[in-house]
Amino acid sequence: MYPPSRKDFISLTLSDQHSQNYNNGKHRRQSCWRKWKQLSRLQRSLILFLLALLLILGLLSYSSITEHWRGLSDQEDWLDLNDRELKAIPPGVKPVLGQAAGKAPAPVGGPHLRLTVVPDAAGEARGPNIPILVKPPVKKKIFANKRGPPSLQRDANVSDTVGREKQEQVVQEEEGEEEEKQKKIVSWRGAMIEADQATEPPPSANEKEAAVPPAPANPADTVPLEVSPETRERLEAVCDAFRHAWKGYKDYAWGHDELKPISKSFGEWFGLGLTLIDALDTMWIMGLKEEFAEAKTWVEKDLSFNKNVDVNLFETTIRILGGLLSTYHLTGDQLFLEKAKDIGSRLMPAFKTPSKIPFSDVNIGKGTAHPPRWTSDSTLAEVTSIQLEFRELSRLTQDPQYQEAVNEVMTLVHKLPGKHDGLVPMFINTNNGQFTHKGVFTLGARADSYYEYLLKQWVQGGKTEDNLLEDYLEAIEGVKKHLVRQTGPSKLTFVGELSHNRFNPKMDHLVCFLPGTLALGAHNGLPGDHMDLAVQLMETCHQMYKQMETGLSPEIAHFSLQASDGSDVIVKPADRHNLLRPETVESLFYMYRFTKDAKYRDWGWDMLQSFNKYTKVSGGGYTSINNVRDPLSPGPRDKMESFFLGETLKYFYLLFSDDMELLSLDKYVFNTEAHPLPIWPSPPK
Repeated sequence: MYPPSRKDFISLTLSDQHSQNYNNGKHRRQSCWRKWKQLSRLQRSLILFLLALLLILGLLSYSSITEHWRGLSDQEDWLDLNDRELKAIPPGVKPVLGQAAGKAPAPVGGPHLRLTVVPDAAGEARGPNIPILVKPPVKKKIFANKRGPPSLQRDANVSDTVGREKQEQVVQEEEGEEEEKQKKIVSWRGAMIEADQATEPPPSANEKEAAVPPAPANPADTVPLEVSPETRERLEAVCDAFRHAWKGYKDYAWGHDELKPISKSFGEWFGLGLTLIDALDTMWIMGLKEEFAEAKTWVEKDLSFNKNVDVNLFETTIRILGGLLSTYHLTGDQLFLEKAKDIGSRLMPAFKTPSKIPFSDVNIGKGTAHPPRWTSDSTLAEVTSIQLEFRELSRLTQDPQYQEAVNEVMTLVHKLPGKHDGLVPMFINTNNGQFTHKGVFTLGARADSYYEYLLKQWVQGGKTEDNLLEDYLEAIEGVKKHLVRQTGPSKLTFVGELSHNRFNPKMDHLVCFLPGTLALGAHNGLPGDHMDLAVQLMETCHQMYKQMETGLSPEIAHFSLQASDGSDVIVKPADRHNLLRPETVESLFYMYRFTKDAKYRDWGWDMLQSFNKYTKVSGGGYTSINNVRDPLSPGPRDKMESFFLGETLKYFYLLFSDDMELLSLDKYVFNTEAHPLPIWPSPPK
């Protein structure tokens, strides 16, 4: 074997004033390359594998650290919201109650707290399960991330909390830079949505400036809040009631309109999943994440309005259109807005009448509309209680046709002769646009929500539409003048009916919406005697429950005007049924929000216990009953109306919640099916 030949090198350094120093770096690199080439293929593969493994581990570690400090939501997010990035709050920030459910189950059957950062004023925990959104920044990168349903007011109603100010500043600055890089935009109260998902329309000819739709609250990071044992018990009871009702619906009526809990079957009205859609926002508010997720999946995959079916314009608007719009606002999920636009456009043929007073029925598949078979009249409440929903649809879509159609109805009714001190008849003709069946005035069925929507449209539109306010104030004066009376035995104040100048001491349970509506008006600056009447009527509605043997109100009550009579409330045999209606608990919610009088909560608690005792079905669901006067045999009717989940249980939950910012009545207006819609921002003066 020959030894390797030796090569000698002579190193010369040649330089001048312009040259650079030579450091032999090139030869070092060549030497390293020669050593690498001398390694076997296996050795080189192992080295490359180890380097790749170290690189992957480094990236994973970096990602974990970034997620920890930036609060990015992980794969445990309970709801897929059409590719939106749900953003959690960094650790170390004090909790503020939130609406959506979180990861960690709270002991109150669904209520959870939101971790949040509040700008310029520190947040304070208020009560379980409150939706909170952030207040929008004004040309700043630093913003809050107050999660939950958005509001439309500029300033957050929060109190200072000691020790949060420095934490907020740091987190706000970090999040502001991050969001700037990710090209986010901020909704009314700072809820984050992707820039390419923004749907804020510019103002239409007849509208205020449209608000940016909110992004969903991230339910991932929550912590339980200490609440009083009483509040905990009551909220837990409401959530349990909802879960029990939902179990029956899911097991026996999934995707159908109504549950028949006794026969363990379903009833179909329109075939559009009324109960499911009516309950969407209730589940979101209660934080029932699993139930909401499965319902959303059904809406996405199975809900179709392309059906050859006649639907009632009013019921479809308040339950389906209202429910979809409300859920869209609470979650920010475009799915619900797209479905709302679909059903809204399919309802528009109802307005193609000679008078512009809409027909009662629409075939949403064929695009045709017609009145009921027996008459050419429409019910006044039905044609004047669809405005909140269609106005909001126009605001979101920048399509004025919806608002123009319903505004024209209100304009026509405003000018019509045949009113009686602001009170209106129950029917209106779709051909000539005139009142029919004149001389009969009631705040019950077929007229009730006309009065409710006069006030609520005025509130929704920023208190600028004077005709609506004028009609409402005149109507309340007419109610006080012609319909309000007191019972003989206990001096209970009630609202009766007028038929061709004859007073009838009959009051539907539906009329129990009125205390809440009167209180809402007084809260918005209307005369103080409206609140006085609200307090009196609330007591009467409570007595309609308390004086019944089951603790549940009849559908219709008559009142004794004679002092010699032993009872204030008289119930005829045909009126003894209870349909699980929400009007009384709805008004209790308003009364408690505005007065903070705990008796209204106590009354509601008694009502909930009676519902559980006499209407709960063991296999799942609740049923309406035939006889509220017979606790031994109340007679189940085998039907659970969709509004039990959409309204009754929702109002119970809101009544018992400690947080006044949970769907604040300064930021939301509820439609007549208890679906909250945002109050529009006031126009600049």
